[in-house]
Amino acid sequence: MSAHCQLTGAKPGFGNSISHSHRRTSRRFDPNIQRKRYWLAGEGRYVRLTLSAKGVKTVDSIGIEAAVARIRASGKKV
Repeated sequence: MSAHCQLTGAKPGFGNSISHSHRRTSRRFDPNIQRKRYWLAGEGRYVRLTLSAKGVKTVDSIGIEAAVARIRASGKKV
């Protein structure tokens, strides 16, 4: 599963881990990705979305129908 949110577009960030002796090694900051299943009443089916924690809160706020419309408007398949 790729670490990006279908709704907010959150992707991993990259940076360095810095040790006590100040040596730097590459690291990756992954978003908190969850796979959620929602009932899409307008189509009479379930949709499974890959969302960040912020994306889940956005769906709770605006509703699943509006969230799916935003995802489709950005050119992604649901």
